Amino acid sequence: MDEMADNSSSEKPATDGPARDRPQVLRETDEDARRLARTLVRGARFMALAVLDPETGFPSVSRTLTGTDVDGTPVILVSGLSGHTRGLVADPRCSLLAGEPGKGDPLAHPRITLQCLAESVARDTPDHTRIRSRFLDRHPKAALYADFPDFRFFRITPQAASLNGGFGRAYMLPGFDLLIPSPGITSDWLELQKDLGNMTETAEKFAANLGAAESHNWRFAGVDRAGINLISGDLQLRHEFERLVDSPQAVLDYIFATSKVQ
Repeated sequence: MDEMADNSSSEKPATDGPARDRPQVLRETDEDARRLARTLVRGARFMALAVLDPETGFPSVSRTLTGTDVDGTPVILVSGLSGHTRGLVADPRCSLLAGEPGKGDPLAHPRITLQCLAESVARDTPDHTRIRSRFLDRHPKAALYADFPDFRFFRITPQAASLNGGFGRAYMLPGFDLLIPSPGITSDWLELQKDLGNMTETAEKFAANLGAAESHNWRFAGVDRAGINLISGDLQLRHEFERLVDSPQAVLDYIFATSKVQ
């Protein structure tokens, strides 16, 4: 009996070994991971939105068009008649999934899941005006229904995120890693967004120098301190700056230098 007890105890380290000897599922989050996460979120035309059904308590998933506010917070425009809007009103906890599959195995392509809190944006406020303008820059066809009485914008603020950059590249991020500090909400930043909408020729050159897909319809569609969005039909490109810019003039200087415009 003593020998059996000794053999049993000697086998325990093999099954209950120290955590450091076990494979690590998550990688340490570095700046490359943060950049990928931000690009996936800020460059998404749409995302999957999960809410809690107020009647059953079960998760309910739908697809929604998305934009971003100037601080990087995802924004959605939804009808009060939809089930997911009722879910957000009853319980602000929700989740977003961004990242489109390409050729081959869909699980080999980057995607990110956000755990968020939703907040309705009140009409006739500066926030609503800014968010509406940015959203319609990205989704012009939404102008057909954006002002219907039953439609409203929600800011979907990330609390935490799970990034899968492909096989063997899993990371956890706090919500603030996806947000832009000291966002540009002053009048000169809002005026810059309007001005960029008229710079179609520059947008074409800018997109070409970034190696974007060939098109003759690229246009600027939103800007913030961290980067700039371009749209061409159903194509969308998010370009992140190397560092946060301090002023609208710095954005223009960067665009002109990249586009080789004098």
